[in-house]
Amino acid sequence: MSDYLNIVVWVVPMLVVTICIEFFLSRVNGKSAIYKFKDLLASCFVGIGSLISSSLAKLLYSGIIFFLVFDFFNPENAQGIHVNILGYVAFGWSWYLWILCQFLDEFSHYWHHRLNHTVRLLWASHIVHHSSEHFNYGTGVRIGWITAFYKPFFYLWIPAIGFRPEMVVTCMTIEALYQYLLHTSFCPRLGFLEKIFITPKQHQVHHATNIKYLDKNHGAILNIFDKLFGSWKDLDNDDNILFGVTNPPNSYNPFVIITHEYINIWRDVKRAKTIKEMFMYVFGPPGWSPDKSSLTVRQLQLELKKSNQEGWNLKLNLKRHHKTIVNIKNYDDL
Repeated sequence: MSDYLNIVVWVVPMLVVTICIEFFLSRVNGKSAIYKFKDLLASCFVGIGSLISSSLAKLLYSGIIFFLVFDFFNPENAQGIHVNILGYVAFGWSWYLWILCQFLDEFSHYWHHRLNHTVRLLWASHIVHHSSEHFNYGTGVRIGWITAFYKPFFYLWIPAIGFRPEMVVTCMTIEALYQYLLHTSFCPRLGFLEKIFITPKQHQVHHATNIKYLDKNHGAILNIFDKLFGSWKDLDNDDNILFGVTNPPNSYNPFVIITHEYINIWRDVKRAKTIKEMFMYVFGPPGWSPDKSSLTVRQLQLELKKSNQEGWNLKLNLKRHHKTIVNIKNYDDL
């Protein structure tokens, strides 16, 4: 825990400095719309609460649960060596094992992040991060207070297979810091790096409310799993990106921002007519409704695809109609 507190000591000033620098640049470069002061204050308040909850979660997981899992699946033998229950020696501290652990951390983050967008109960916490209509470092610290307590469950399998708990927590910290640095509008395209890494431009896609961009680019550092599992979407420079969520809290009150989706879930559950409806309102995808009075992201994107297809067919028919008219005119000229 003391190591984590040491990290906090130098990370918090970095967060403050980067927010201040970006805020200053937004004013100097005539991009004041990037920040709204009330929104920034709300994000900072939520961020302070998130820092406290993260500290408690780190104490619980890095100090207790990760070690219990590691020791259970990698018991220490008489020679003082941790041997996995599958028969191999638990992993050490070699440099290539750090890289492998970071890669496994990326895999865990991807599924944790993706499920945050597709399971409404998890979305109720994660929506806090997306609730701002501004994309900046202030948004980067706007994290749901509950998230830190369930996120590590997605990583328990890593110490279980033999990676040291300290290594896992360090990789999770690197992932979190990299994710924070993605929340800026001032970083340009990064060329060939965009083919491998998640960049600020790619993360803008993730925060966009444009229907085609919803639930895309869940990766933390790498975009490999988005490309493997069909959630990858590149940014079209011609698009007008709108940030936020489709069902916003419409408030700068931090407590409303933190709780509004839980309240919405409760209201929906109370009006449910069947057990299935109750289950879907809690564990189904956000936007689910039995009568389609509200739509999930998948349904919205299918509707968009259908409308685009109908628009394309209309253009094709008009083109064919125009060609027919031209041909008739040419025939009359003969």
